Amino acid sequence: MPDIELGSPAPRSHPFKAATVHKHDWLILFLLLVIEAILLMIEPFRRLVIEDMLTDMNYPPLKTNTVLFWAVPILAMLLPFVVFLIYYFTRDDVHDFRPVILGVISSVVLTAVITDALKDTVGRPRPHLFCRSFPHGIGVFDTMMKDVICHGDLAVIREGCKSFPSGHTSWSFAGLSYLSWYLAGKIRAFDRRSQIAKLCIIHFPLLLVAFVAISRVDDYWRHCQDVFAGSLLGSVVAAFCYLQFFPYPNDMNGWAPRAFFHTMEERNRVHSSAQRVNSSHPQQPQVEASFTG
Repeated sequence: MPDIELGSPAPRSHPFKAATVHKHDWLILFLLLVIEAILLMIEPFRRLVIEDMLTDMNYPPLKTNTVLFWAVPILAMLLPFVVFLIYYFTRDDVHDFRPVILGVISSVVLTAVITDALKDTVGRPRPHLFCRSFPHGIGVFDTMMKDVICHGDLAVIREGCKSFPSGHTSWSFAGLSYLSWYLAGKIRAFDRRSQIAKLCIIHFPLLLVAFVAISRVDDYWRHCQDVFAGSLLGSVVAAFCYLQFFPYPNDMNGWAPRAFFHTMEERNRVHSSAQRVNSSHPQQPQVEASFTG
C-alpha cells in the first residue's frame, strides 16, 4: 500500500452537497425517526403492581425536572454540533464534518429507538407511580388480585410506566460520550505526550452527562437501575457509531476520519499511476531529439 501524504490537503467540496454520498444512511435515519414516533404512541406493557410494591413507588409528588425535556436534545446534539462546526470552520475539512455529523445523529437516534422500545416492552413503573395513579392520595386496589386501580389522568399514568431505561440519561450519553471520543482523537489525548489538561477536556462532556443522570434519581423520576441501564446503552451505541467512521483515538491516525485516509490513498494511487505513464511516454522534444541525433 502506498504511503499516505499526510501533508496533502483534502479535496474541498460543499458539506451539504457531499452529504448526498451517504443518502442511504440519511434515509435509514429518517425511517428510524418514524419508528421512534410510533414507539412514543404505543401503550406500554402494564405490569402487575400490588399494594405491597407501592412502598418503592410512593415518593413525593411530581417534582419539576432539574434537566427539562427540551434541554436534553441541546446537550445531546446541539453542544456537539457547536464543537464540530467550530472545527469545520477552523480547518475547512469536509471529510471530518460529514462523518462526525452523521455519526452523532446516528448515535442519538439509534439510542432513542432502543430506549423507547425497551420502555414499552418492560413497562417498569416510575418511583412516583402512586402519585400518578392516585392524585388525591387515596389508593384503590382490586379485592382479589390486590392490583392497583388507577383513577388519574390516563396519559400521566401511561408515562408512569416508562421508567426503564432512563431516556434523559441514554440520550445524553449517546451525544456527549460521542463528543468525548471525538475530542480524544482530535487532541491526541492518548499519545506519549499526554497531559492532564487533555484528560480534563475529554472528561468534561462526561461530567455534564453524569449530572443529568444523577438528577433523574434526585428528582424521583427514575430508579438507580434505570439510570445505569441508560448510561450503558448510550455509551455503547456512541462507541459503535464513532468507530464506524473514525479510528480508535489511541491509534496513530486517530485524529482524522477513515474517509480522509481513503481519499488520500486514492489520490496517491492516481498520482503514482500518472507518473508511471509519463515516464513510459517521453515528451515530443525528447522524441525528436532522438531521431535527429
